[in-house]
Amino acid sequence: MTRIEFLGTGTSHGIPVIGCSCPVCMSADPHDKRWRSSILITKDDTAVVIDTGYEFRLQALRAGITHLDGVLYTHQHSDHMMGLDDLRVFTDEHKLPVYGFPKVLADAERIFPYAFHDMPYKGVPRLEKHELKEHETFSIGSLSFTAIPVMHGCMRIAGYRFGRAAYITDASDILMEENAGYLRGVDTLIIGALRDKPHWSHFTFAQALEAGRAIGARSVYFTHMSHATLHAEAERRFSPEAHPAYDTLVLEVEDE
Repeated sequence: MTRIEFLGTGTSHGIPVIGCSCPVCMSADPHDKRWRSSILITKDDTAVVIDTGYEFRLQALRAGITHLDGVLYTHQHSDHMMGLDDLRVFTDEHKLPVYGFPKVLADAERIFPYAFHDMPYKGVPRLEKHELKEHETFSIGSLSFTAIPVMHGCMRIAGYRFGRAAYITDASDILMEENAGYLRGVDTLIIGALRDKPHWSHFTFAQALEAGRAIGARSVYFTHMSHATLHAEAERRFSPEAHPAYDTLVLEVEDE
């Protein structure tokens, strides 16, 4: 079995949003406190994170992460990458492999050049780039991943399949004609669902649910949610077919 822990389930603002007094931002329900979207995947002694947003340090402390074997990036937007510097604590003894499409890693190196080049002093992350091709399958320890290209507005970004699960955030089109074969057999789908109101680069709840049906997933979990919907409301509306994920939620999913 593979373990998934949601480090964050919020959109780029995080929730509560600065200066906002809406019902979600003022909610006393801890499920409505959403850090920027990221997950921790563990199997045996292997630990991998997908995306390192602004709160990565806090997420790692809360989850008790003590080591990482790799980091996967979906894309280069700030809410998915700007915690990269805090990877330094995992690189004292060796370089940490980071994976993503070439443009994503090029932007990471442009923003954090010191992390990808040997420096004459300690105190910086030491990262090793692994550029991925679309639909490439690769292994990190006991985990195997396939990079799934999806559309985020006008950008082709990466989702990732691992075992019988897939993580697809920030998508507006899952490119089913291209990806059907690579998504066949996915039982657990974690997918970005921003809100009910249409957005040019993110799925609505209804669109994310339809994507789950197209893939044939038996369990669908929404992530990357905005402050437009209370957790309890989304759970009431979409359960049992789908569920809003929340920070610290843990899933156990089957391997292939």
